[in-house]
Amino acid sequence: MDNILDRINSPMDLRELNDEEIDKLAQEIRRFLLDKVSKTGGHLASNLGAVELTIALHRVFDTEKDRVVFDVGHQSYVHKMLTGRKDDFDTLRRFGGLSGFSKPSESIHDAFVAGHASNSVSVALGMAKARSLKNENYSVIAVIGDGALTGGLSYEGLSNAGAGEDPIIVILNDNEMSISPNVGGISLMLSRLRVRSGYLRFKRNYRRVMKHIPWLYTFMHKIKEAIKGLFLPDNTFTQMGFYYLGPVDGHDERQVEDALIMAKELNCPVLLHVKTVKGMGYPLAEEDPSAYHGVAPFDLEKGVEKGKTGYSNIFGDELCVLARENENIVGITAAMCYGTGLRPFYKEFPERLYDVGIAEGHAVSMAAGLAKQGCIPVFGVYSSFLQRAYDMLIHDVSLQSLHVVLGVDRAGIVGADGETHHGVFDVSFLRSVPYMTVLCPSSYAELRSMLDLAVNRIETPVAIRYPRGSEGRYTSNSAGRMVSVFGEGEEAAIIAYGDMVNQALEATDVLHEHGIDARVVKINVINPLDINAVLDACRNCPVVVVAEDVCAAGCVGKDILVSGREGVHLINLGSGIVPHGSVNELLHSYKLDGSGIAEVILKELGVEKDGEDKTGSADL
Repeated sequence: MDNILDRINSPMDLRELNDEEIDKLAQEIRRFLLDKVSKTGGHLASNLGAVELTIALHRVFDTEKDRVVFDVGHQSYVHKMLTGRKDDFDTLRRFGGLSGFSKPSESIHDAFVAGHASNSVSVALGMAKARSLKNENYSVIAVIGDGALTGGLSYEGLSNAGAGEDPIIVILNDNEMSISPNVGGISLMLSRLRVRSGYLRFKRNYRRVMKHIPWLYTFMHKIKEAIKGLFLPDNTFTQMGFYYLGPVDGHDERQVEDALIMAKELNCPVLLHVKTVKGMGYPLAEEDPSAYHGVAPFDLEKGVEKGKTGYSNIFGDELCVLARENENIVGITAAMCYGTGLRPFYKEFPERLYDVGIAEGHAVSMAAGLAKQGCIPVFGVYSSFLQRAYDMLIHDVSLQSLHVVLGVDRAGIVGADGETHHGVFDVSFLRSVPYMTVLCPSSYAELRSMLDLAVNRIETPVAIRYPRGSEGRYTSNSAGRMVSVFGEGEEAAIIAYGDMVNQALEATDVLHEHGIDARVVKINVINPLDINAVLDACRNCPVVVVAEDVCAAGCVGKDILVSGREGVHLINLGSGIVPHGSVNELLHSYKLDGSGIAEVILKELGVEKDGEDKTGSADL
């Protein structure tokens, strides 16, 4: 039987298909996605829901010239398939392979890099203004999910775009889900709009008639506006200046395509409201889209495996323990209740868990208000998402030295999500925040102890940074000390904190095989840094290596360098722009695994590792 997907090597091929073939293609794409993503892992539910929408986009627009900006970008898998990259899907999110997000360096069809929500309208408006300024001719489209509308940045972009005259199309992909169920007034508004699909049918018929009898337009305009008011009272988007179209059935490709053509012809700011089902075509994902938002490789018949223990789970469980003893403790999440391990807290204390949507800046400011009035707010947030709240950390939290606790999840290298999600900048910006204490557990036991310390003993801003996944070789608990030392070797010292302690311990094993005895200096509190304790722990060691899976700017190693201590060598992630791949592959490529750290030390001691590949690079 003819496989239509095999015939699609570029968007041009889509335009040759008839309606029956398009329906069949959508089915084939979903089967392809399920087969590939179940093997590689990735973002599944969002892509299953955007199949017909993406087909329609490529039948109406030319993405080599027209600019389609995907909000977040994790729902661009179908776009990648239709733009000549389907044969590379076995490499998705793997080292050296396809990115899990849109990436211009990968294809001319990718308009912009995006890994965080709510920025698409702002980016697209910038492109539209550049087009106007340069008198060029192409369409600009932003594809934004309803979950991203819980982020304030989206409204800044919408407000600016709607108030101007630059033609821009904003496609609202309304699947009633973000990563966690949507919250707030925007969800209520969209729920009301969903029942008014008759308006789009009227508009389509009206426009068809008016196109052939233009002299009637002026007379009919007032009547049209009256009927519009009957079917669709003003909403937030029309009040911002957008021409509102929809809602449209996002799984009816012809209906979406017609609406896109209409939006393009209007030549003004247009918001097209498309309703889709997240996880469409895979019952398990439709029933539980949150579980299938981002998945590891899994069995299609059995579904994703749930209940694995990791640092996020330990954080959430321990917060429950502490909250039972202190009613002032409250939890905050920015649409990441599941991802940050706060689901148990929500089940036990629903009135004390606040989900603010994809609005990290607001979360920190709200935490400041809670703290000012005597609560103890604990904000669980991914490291790369916390970047968005830097101003609030300084202006709203630190200026008054308020007791706000940050659970900084996904610190360090996270793996397949790549550049946009590695938690490699938090050490730099958190250490610059006045009065901020930064704790770095290296085991589950230390996370429990440090969370207790952060909540019950520290009275100023405090952040606890911990990695994605499970604890490693180190399982002890030295949380009561600023600095701990493991081993008595005097030929080299390896300074590390957090998850990197495991790599440092592995390095001592490699060094021991070469007759070198080294010690590990473990820092538990990197801010304020007890530099004297660190230097004292390295005494008598001619070579000192500071291993950090963070960017070079503002890293702990810089403090040790400027102390004047000789023989110090830094291994880190340089600029912090790190590609996607497995954690082990990335650590190895930057010489941050046990073998790489040992190699640097052996070289400084004048000892070469037999047979070791010297082609890798490191930021020293």
